[in-house]
Order: sequence, then C-alpha cells, then structure tokens
Amino acid sequence: MFSKSRINEPGPKQGEDVTKPEAAAAKPALPKTPAPDFSQSAPKAKPPASVLSSDLTVVGNLKTSGDIQIEGTVEGDIRAHLLTVGETAMIKGEVIADDVVVNGRVVGRVRGLKVRLTSTARVEGDIIHKTIAIESGAHFEGSVQRADDPLSIGSKAGGAKPQPAKAPEPAAAPAKPA
Repeated sequence: MFSKSRINEPGPKQGEDVTKPEAAAAKPALPKTPAPDFSQSAPKAKPPASVLSSDLTVVGNLKTSGDIQIEGTVEGDIRAHLLTVGETAMIKGEVIADDVVVNGRVVGRVRGLKVRLTSTARVEGDIIHKTIAIESGAHFEGSVQRADDPLSIGSKAGGAKPQPAKAPEPAAAPAKPA
C-alpha cells in the first residue's frame, strides 16, 4: 500500500560522476516495464458545457455537438445537444437541441426531443417537441406541437416549411366576343 521514498536512498548525488564502477554497483537494476497504452482502451471524456456569460452578447448563429449554457444575449439560431437557457439569458432566434431547458427568455421557435420550461421561463414562439414539461409560473405564448422527430421538422436543410393555406383566387370572367 505504501512505498518507500527514494529521497534518502544511496545513489549518485548531484555533481557526482555516474561512470564510477562503485556508483553503478551500488544501485540495483530495475526491470523495465512497458508504459501502458491508454490510447485505445480509455473512452474519451465528455467535454464540459460551454458557457456564455451574462455580460456577453452574440450576434450570429451558434452550432455545437456538445452542451451549451447561455447566460447572456444571443441574436441568432442555436443548435446543440443540450441547451440550457439561464435566468439572465435572452435568445432571439430558433433553438434546436436534443434537450432544451429554459430558465430565461426565448423569442423564437423551440425544437427539441425533450423541452422543459421552468417557473422562470418566458417563451414567445412555437414549441415543437417529443416530450415537454412546463412548470407552474412559466410564461408561454405560442403553439405547442408534438412530433416524433422534432429536430427535422421545418429545418432549413430538411423538408419544406408548412405554408398557410391560401384562399382560392376568383376566376376572371371570360371576355365577350365582339
């Protein structure tokens, strides 16, 4: 369990010539063991969530395959694996993530497999989800739609966005012959 410290063991001191035969004989040879190879056996650790602090304003889209926590202001779309919108956060744009937790304000569409609005959430926009939880006290204006694959519905790269139905235009009266 405990090993002896090598600080006080006899051996060559700083400045000594290690080529002396008595110095080489005093230190026993230790068998060399190969260094373990962790490159293939150890799984890669999941990186921590990226955090945008409350004094930060981002104008533009954000995209990550990892987790992100927003505390500041984002004017643009956000795509992530797990998105946490902090209480001080303000997002103006579409939010797309596997898991979305809203504690702050979102103005725009929210799409996620799991969407959770906490009691401090303020959402102005539509929510497309597979599962949703809305705590008492959350403010929400918009529509809620359940979908088996909410991440692909209405995406810019995916299918076409549903268009509202148009009223048929009246047919022009045929011209009378002269």
